Amino acid sequence: MFRYLALPLITLILASPLGAQSRNCATHAAVVERLAAGYGETRQSIGMGADNTVVEVFASLETGTWTITVTQPGGPTCLVASGQAFQVLAEALPNTDKGA
Repeated sequence: MFRYLALPLITLILASPLGAQSRNCATHAAVVERLAAGYGETRQSIGMGADNTVVEVFASLETGTWTITVTQPGGPTCLVASGQAFQVLAEALPNTDKGA
């Protein structure tokens, strides 16, 4: 039963202000500097969420490490995921002339 309750509970915790404070957060400049100096990661992509958060993907093309950050409007930048084996893809868009 815990398995069925864990995901909604984790989602609520991470979405709450308390959850944001417990994650690895700092000013945007400090996070960018730390990712560059410590891991050789640079910004690879950026996007805006529906709630006006800025989501960025940082990665090192040499080592393959990557980090995803989220910045709240006027707030801190928080690390939300990281890993290895980053790859740059250039996939063609699917053909939209025909129905699914």
